[in-house]
Parts: sequence; C-alpha cells; structure tokens
Amino acid sequence: MAKYIAQIIVLGTQIVGRAFARALKQEYAASQEAAKRAGGGQKGQNRVAANLKTGMTLEEAQQILNVSKLEPEEIQKHYDHLFQVNDKSKGGSFYLQSKVFRAKERIDQELKASKPPEANERKEQASAEQSQNEQK
Repeated sequence: MAKYIAQIIVLGTQIVGRAFARALKQEYAASQEAAKRAGGGQKGQNRVAANLKTGMTLEEAQQILNVSKLEPEEIQKHYDHLFQVNDKSKGGSFYLQSKVFRAKERIDQELKASKPPEANERKEQASAEQSQNEQK
C-alpha cells in the first residue's frame, strides 16, 4: 500500500513539474514576442510607459475602436460614433463609454509619440526663419 502511495506522489510530482516547465517556456516566449512588438530600446520603453499610464495596449485600443490603421480621421469617426452610442442619457453604458474614451486617449498618445521629429523640425525651421527676419 505504501509503495502505491509513493508511486502516486512521484508521478504527481512529475506531472506538476512538467506542466510548470511548459508554462514557464510559454511565458518566456510570450515575453520575447511582446518585446519584439514593442520595438525594443527607447521606443519600447515609451510604449510600455504609455500602456501603464492608460492601462491599455495599443492593440487593445485599436480593437475597442475597431480600427486597423492609425488614421486620425477614421479613429475620430469611430470614436464619435461609439461615444454617442454609449451615452448614459441615451441608455448606454458609462463603463463602455469610458473604455472608448481611454482607447482614443491611448491611440492619441501613440500618434503624438510618432510625430515629434516632424514637429521639432518645424520648430527649428520657424526659429531659424524668425532669427533671419530679426537680422534683416
């Protein structure tokens, strides 16, 4: 009897150990994939910071607003529609309306983060033109 109990314990331990090892491998692979999608480096750190700030990934925000590309006109159109549909005064859900708002906020952060190089160039050009005008 003791022999069977010992075999059951050993077999159970082996099964749990294999399951744990498999789960660990899957988690490692998932974290590697997430790092690749985030872009790595400073860009990846910025994306992680934005995810933490809004509590939502960019992919989740795109799913909520039902957009596949980051086109401001399409995003605004979907946002306006979903925000109005979920208006509490019209029988909608405040929770869903807030999710739509947060999704728009997250996408706006991503759009803003992708535009600064152009904005910085424009500022530099404007300041250069202003200094040239002052010299005249």
